[in-house]
Amino acid sequence: MVLKCRRIAAGLVWFSMAAGAANAATLSDGDARRFLAQASFGPTDSAVAEVIASGKDAWLQKQFSLRSSDYKGLHYVDPNRGVGCPAGSPDTCGRDNYTLFPVQTQFFRNAINEPDQLRQRTALALSEILVVSGQQIKLPYALANYQRIFLNHAFGNFRDVLREVTLSPAMGKFLNMANNDKPNPIKGIEPNENYAREVLQLFSIGLWQLNVDGSAKLGPNGQPQPSYDQETVEGFAHAFTGWTYPPRPGATRSKFPNPTNFDAPMIAFAEHHDSASKRLLNGVTLPAGQSAAADLDAAIDNIFNHPNVGPFIGRQLIQQFVTANPSPAYVARVAAAFNNAAAAPGSGPRTTGRGDMKAVLSAILLDPEASAPTAPDRFGKLREPILQLTHLFRALGGQSDGVWLRTQASSLGQPIFSPPSVFNFFSPDYDLPDDASLDGPAFGLFNASNAFKLSGIFSTALNGKGVAPDATVAGATGSKIDLARWQLLAADPVALVKEIDRVLFAGRASGPLLQALQKAAQIQPASKPLDRARAALFLAVMSPEYLVEN
Repeated sequence: MVLKCRRIAAGLVWFSMAAGAANAATLSDGDARRFLAQASFGPTDSAVAEVIASGKDAWLQKQFSLRSSDYKGLHYVDPNRGVGCPAGSPDTCGRDNYTLFPVQTQFFRNAINEPDQLRQRTALALSEILVVSGQQIKLPYALANYQRIFLNHAFGNFRDVLREVTLSPAMGKFLNMANNDKPNPIKGIEPNENYAREVLQLFSIGLWQLNVDGSAKLGPNGQPQPSYDQETVEGFAHAFTGWTYPPRPGATRSKFPNPTNFDAPMIAFAEHHDSASKRLLNGVTLPAGQSAAADLDAAIDNIFNHPNVGPFIGRQLIQQFVTANPSPAYVARVAAAFNNAAAAPGSGPRTTGRGDMKAVLSAILLDPEASAPTAPDRFGKLREPILQLTHLFRALGGQSDGVWLRTQASSLGQPIFSPPSVFNFFSPDYDLPDDASLDGPAFGLFNASNAFKLSGIFSTALNGKGVAPDATVAGATGSKIDLARWQLLAADPVALVKEIDRVLFAGRASGPLLQALQKAAQIQPASKPLDRARAALFLAVMSPEYLVEN
């Protein structure tokens, strides 16, 4: 996997350039950097020192206790721009209240600067599985509230994630659960099946029945067995009827349907809920006469307790944090932690019941395969654009207010929180371009055009001067990676390359790459140490060995 990924990435990178374990006693600097590349938005010198001093497990426990960095300064705005930005408003009113700009810039600011790295990485991973999109939900306070679900429950229980997502007005609008009415043959009304279908297919159990290791269960005919049918979708669609948006601030009465409002969970109206019986998963039938809330909670329980959830969600989280093609045994161990069938690796108890996210994350990040893969040729993953940017800035000690990074991520096809559809920016099952037997999710975004764009972005990031702050953004500081320490090292190309290997490659760069980096530095005259440093750093970050982490 690593070699194949790097070969594909290499072709795109060279096209662009032509065009222009877990205990403190045994952890090395490289071990810590590799772990932090998986568990955070990138290693920093201080974080590396912390992991070496305390060990991986202790670092996780500390991360579990840190407060959320959250999204600040975002509040309800009237969906009518004429009301929210009346005549005489600042020119930035529309940008700051009716686009995702403030949420997206805060995301990058938090990812680069805040200490709650694992919580934020987990929230990002969950948001790329249980998807809503800013292409439909354009109000920043709405997206901030939706992302808070993942920040608040990153270390809680997956059932709570499912329930809050189901009642989120952002999800209600995105997948049509808001104002989903009970059947009315006279008016030709049937419950909308959109959310019911996607919560099963994408957010919880998937299309096929799974073994605990993530492999498909085969029927007597040797074919995969569906995990649900159309009648099941209809049952959930009927169970989810009767919910609408919460009343807007200052509203004197509430009705069905309420106008859009994303400031609180959706509310139920009994007269619009289908109180008939419904068939759900695994032959479970909800009895007639239950309330909207009782049906919803029973439906969430029915999904949450399906045996597919552990391997289906667990495998995708492994892909987000560690490797695109985890072994069946790795998936099974993570699924066991989800199922509370086994404690996660590490010292002390980890589980508080089925769906405990701390147990799942510990199982993923402390698993032996995360640091010593059993099949190196299948191990690794291409960094998605967001992580390409954050890893670079954190590893090299950069600072950013998020404005420039937001723009660059968008140019690379990943405008944060605004994927093109409910299927995210890329599928977890996206085939590696030259081998359909392997998955390469982030390759769904990586092509020759994006490789060319990335070369320009990295060139700017490594110019030594940074990107000036946007004067229209309050408190803007711009984005900059200070190359002073690298400029000093450039007097000795061997020392420069050794430090690049340590910081960017966790000491694992190949011999040919190290030789190429040294040659790139030496081409520049000794009288231009900044140019030497920039040349070596640029070649390093555009190399397939950097872009494909392993």
